[in-house]
Amino acid sequence: MNKPNDPVRAIDPDDIDCNDSPNEHFNTVLNARLSRRSLLRGGMASAATAIFGAVGLSACSSDDSPGPVTPTPTPTPVPAEKLLAFTAVPKSLADLVTVPAGYTASVIYALGDPLNGTTPAYKNDGSDDNFDTRAGDHHDGMEFYGLSATGTATTSSSERGLLAMNHEATTDAKLSSFFLHANGGATTLPRPAAEVDKEIAIHGVSVVEVRKTGAAWAYVKESSFNRRLTPLSDIELSGPARGNALLTTKYSPTATKTRGTLNNCGTGKSPWGSFLTGEENWSGYFVRGGADDAARAGDKSIASLKRYGRSQGATSRHGWESAGSDDKYARWDISKKGTSLDGSDDYRNEMNGMGYIVEMDPYDKSKPARKRTALGRYAHESAAFGNPVVGQQLAVYMGDDSRNEYIYKFVSTAVWAAADASASDRMATGDKYLDSGKLYVAKLNADGSGQWIELAMSNTAITGYGAYKFADQADIAINARLAADAVGATKMDRPEWCSVNPANGEIYYALTNNSNRAVDPTSSQLVPDSANPRAYTDMKGSSAQSGNPNGHILRMKEGAGASAATSFTWDVYLFGAEAGASGGFVNLSNLTADQDFSSPDGLAFSPYTGICWIQTDDGAYTDVSNCMMLAAIPGTVGDGAKVTLNHPKANGGTLAVDTYVGKKPSAETLKRFLVGPVGSEITGICETPDGKSMFINIQHPGENTAQANLGDPSKYTSQWPSNAGYGAGKRPRSATIVITKNDGGRIGT
Repeated sequence: MNKPNDPVRAIDPDDIDCNDSPNEHFNTVLNARLSRRSLLRGGMASAATAIFGAVGLSACSSDDSPGPVTPTPTPTPVPAEKLLAFTAVPKSLADLVTVPAGYTASVIYALGDPLNGTTPAYKNDGSDDNFDTRAGDHHDGMEFYGLSATGTATTSSSERGLLAMNHEATTDAKLSSFFLHANGGATTLPRPAAEVDKEIAIHGVSVVEVRKTGAAWAYVKESSFNRRLTPLSDIELSGPARGNALLTTKYSPTATKTRGTLNNCGTGKSPWGSFLTGEENWSGYFVRGGADDAARAGDKSIASLKRYGRSQGATSRHGWESAGSDDKYARWDISKKGTSLDGSDDYRNEMNGMGYIVEMDPYDKSKPARKRTALGRYAHESAAFGNPVVGQQLAVYMGDDSRNEYIYKFVSTAVWAAADASASDRMATGDKYLDSGKLYVAKLNADGSGQWIELAMSNTAITGYGAYKFADQADIAINARLAADAVGATKMDRPEWCSVNPANGEIYYALTNNSNRAVDPTSSQLVPDSANPRAYTDMKGSSAQSGNPNGHILRMKEGAGASAATSFTWDVYLFGAEAGASGGFVNLSNLTADQDFSSPDGLAFSPYTGICWIQTDDGAYTDVSNCMMLAAIPGTVGDGAKVTLNHPKANGGTLAVDTYVGKKPSAETLKRFLVGPVGSEITGICETPDGKSMFINIQHPGENTAQANLGDPSKYTSQWPSNAGYGAGKRPRSATIVITKNDGGRIGT
């Protein structure tokens, strides 16, 4: 998320490549066979649109305590229902949310909305504070948790529930989050403490109750379930790294807890009803002094810090460390400053406490959130569970969202027990399945096969790795990137969200884009090959975008052993492209104007309809359309066809690349469902159990507004959602919308 990739769009300080290992890139492993693959089976047509209206707030309250979650029932197909029967939405540059005719989209929860009855209404003029009791910024991944009429946990409620959602980041201009501050905020160091306090508090997670009254949804301002988890909240460490010396800090000398969660992006929903959130591009929030290598005197932590993006002299994204001497600011400076041997008198190890999958119980405030260290430390996106089968181990699929990083899988030691779906203690159940198991990284082969390589001390490739000497399994978990380097994992092009097809268990990964690819590469560029076959120039206005700016989606099928398999097959599911792209190197999936898209990011299968929803976070195609969401009906791994691309080389001749393109989508298998406001990313998706209400997040509308134009709303690139009638002021706000079908049917039919 939040990762501009072309010269037109501003550079995100977290969009970095820290992988200097010699491992093969995904673009070098596929010069052989890859069986023909398929894409999507469903419908498409010409476009008509419906512009949404806003819904106000509801002030209700609930003091009910939740009970156990009952298992999610297997959805029963509706025979007369046709999937993707809606009319496709056209591309749009309007500052609106656009959905198909027959649908309505309404705003229900936006940045700054109060989460209790004592926090004032949001003025949206930069004067607001108390953000630890308000909705955070940059709404991202999100899950729905049902509540019964009496306030107990249930999987069957479609009119009352909790939304647990991530608040990834904030809209930046230089150092400050300028829309949060009356005058736009400081642009030089030191930063004022009052500004920093706001910016820290808008990060993290929120849990908010939502209810449907009649046909209208609203959030419940005074619900006792509402809460925030911020970068200042106490969070327990669990799994193999708990108590390890690499996590010792002044805040937690025993290395059993850490402070807060940061840059939360994708999510996951466990089979036992807990919420999982991924800490993504967190390293850029920390500063490291220019003489820190010498201070650490050759310690192996230097190699770890470099691998995770904090070389000596690295500056921080917001300058939070400069706000004062208070410990809550000091922790953002990870330089070695103390004299202790273990780091108990400073924050040299603070960054080792970030980069995990965090689990929390959305229903129960009394249960501390836990960082599940067994799942590894890296730039986590979502956490997708394989389909649970009684008596078999559980798998959790994850990606590391940075250039040239890896795809991971965690397999639990415990086998799935059906009774755990309704366990009364959800966090204890998480201990059972997420604290003990095996962590794997993927190696993809040229013939369409692949291996899951275990990251364990028993693997001699790890224990003999020259660049970093691992001490134990905790060290491997904390430095999973280095362990993956050691075993020769396959470098990938920004593994974003992943999702599991409930129909067959196949795993889908969004690989957003790669602007660093060329037919005639420089030393820093990659050559196109079978799995990444496109290298072309795409014009955005007068600016050239080179490489593969449109991205693609990978899918994988486990081999023998199901979730615990150590082998798999894979193919490319779908290539993003502009429908009118010239030549044979770009639109390899033959997308039409009603289907074309760029930079897939959010990715989720509906557990109720089986539709695959694809969301974009794009900078390459935004001269033609704002970011969007599409609906697809997928096929299976291995149902495509071989295509040979003959790329012309600058010095004559061609670079021949064989690739395997999925069965082209028809008007019945892929459709654009939604287009968002100007400057926004479409992200986060969940549904009510009846499939009739869908919640979507609109992140950072107006993100390219210049800070100098803060005083003139007419110069904002977006005024959404105020231009749709929601809330005070005209400064753009990230927000959650709810989509319903006017005839009361299921979404996507």
